[in-house]
Amino acid sequence: MKGAQALLETLQVSGVDTCFMNPGTSEMHFVASLDAVPAVRPVLALFEGVVTGAADGYGRMADRPAATLLHLGPGLANGLANLHNARRAKSPVVNIVGDHATYHKAWDAPLESDIESLARPMSGWYRWSASPSAIARDAAEAIAASFGPPPQVATLVVPADVSWLEAEDSTVPSTTPEVVRRAGRRAVVDDDVIASVAAVLRGGEPAGLLLGTSALREPGLLAASRISEHVGAKLLAESFPGRLERGAGLPIVERLAYLAEFAMAQMAGLRHLILVDARSPVSAFAYPGRPSDLVPDGCEVHELAGEHDDAVGALAALADLLGAPANGYRLAVAARPELPTGALTPASAVAAIGALLPENAIVSDEAITAGIYLPAATEGAPRHDLLSLTGNAIGQGLPLSAGAAVACPGRPVLALEADGSAMYTIQALWTQAREGLNVTNVIFDNGSYAILNIELARVGAEAGGPIARSMLEIGRPGIDFVALSEGMGVPATRAMTAEEFTKALRGAFEEDGPHLIQAVLPRGGL
Repeated sequence: MKGAQALLETLQVSGVDTCFMNPGTSEMHFVASLDAVPAVRPVLALFEGVVTGAADGYGRMADRPAATLLHLGPGLANGLANLHNARRAKSPVVNIVGDHATYHKAWDAPLESDIESLARPMSGWYRWSASPSAIARDAAEAIAASFGPPPQVATLVVPADVSWLEAEDSTVPSTTPEVVRRAGRRAVVDDDVIASVAAVLRGGEPAGLLLGTSALREPGLLAASRISEHVGAKLLAESFPGRLERGAGLPIVERLAYLAEFAMAQMAGLRHLILVDARSPVSAFAYPGRPSDLVPDGCEVHELAGEHDDAVGALAALADLLGAPANGYRLAVAARPELPTGALTPASAVAAIGALLPENAIVSDEAITAGIYLPAATEGAPRHDLLSLTGNAIGQGLPLSAGAAVACPGRPVLALEADGSAMYTIQALWTQAREGLNVTNVIFDNGSYAILNIELARVGAEAGGPIARSMLEIGRPGIDFVALSEGMGVPATRAMTAEEFTKALRGAFEEDGPHLIQAVLPRGGL
């Protein structure tokens, strides 16, 4: 058996049944082996940032990795921004990068590069596979590593000759499925830690619980809400959760604001902040005269559970120790906004979304400024999963939605996308069309990098002139997202009023397959 087939069979045996790819010459033996291992679904993308973003979305929703296939160092480099987001989301990804044949590397061919230096910052695990006899074992270890804890990007580099050569022993290790099953098991939090946090909460001083990653699913939210309601602690979530379960019937959790001063206002007066699989909050950027550390003065930070720990189990144990009633949580009540009329604005657009969001939807939110009203408009909507821009590297939303749709084919996916960030990975529409994915893409078109107009003032830059302003304006020429979408096989429409947007959104939700709505908003953003 050739190394490439051994690699694919290891993926299949280990439950990795999807590979997002943009292959090149070095990966042709992997491509040629796909017919021999049909259980692994190949999904082609036209740009590596779509490949990695889709693998991130898949991992967030499936709770198991997809594979990627990237072409040498430059292909990996094209996908790094969304691997950065995947790392911040703690998504499991098996990132396969082809390399030159082992004997060819010494010739410094045009595509030769330092793959390891490119991959390491985004990868929790890295290996360069040295022989076809080792590839099955290396792949199994990469898959196991991707589960963590915490889940992570595991990068396996496969030289071309490792793929094409016959292996003396390339059989998939019989222990592979069991190794993968054992992966990802989290540590039980020590009783003394739980007791210590309980003592803090019993003390009566103002306290807050800050939830992240694994604590933001229903079991963690229910336990955290029991605690919050019982002791009066504020319930907060990280600003950019990888996956947040929310909607009617689920506990209400308030996300920390992106803008530092708003986040500080949310935590004002707290004397204790308890981290539950979350980082201590910091400002996204440095601003003159403003702190980077957002924890209020006089507030002590405690860690109930770290990223390697069983956060859900720790929350449940803490709730029980405090004597919180088993059903003592506060749940969002089913409620929807009225369908909007008149001008199409960010507020009216998200009101329509809240009014029409289908049951069990997945929402990929990269709306940037246009999405600031989304949490309130959808709090009482039917249950849904929210996927946010974890690493703040824009260009995630459209690929993320494609990966989520592949992972959950029975669920409707809504991609809320800003016009500027959409152009980073607009090729994702082609993949949505090719795969027939049930994604409704909403492009909020305000002709501007609106967030940067806000940041221009916040960083104290004295740049009010026409040249500076023109660098943040993308409406000359205007981008025709309808034409772009239809050119890649996705039906599209343009909405200029709230009524037009509502009609287009309802129609997209009612019909399977991908759709795009260009929502034309007032120029310049908020």
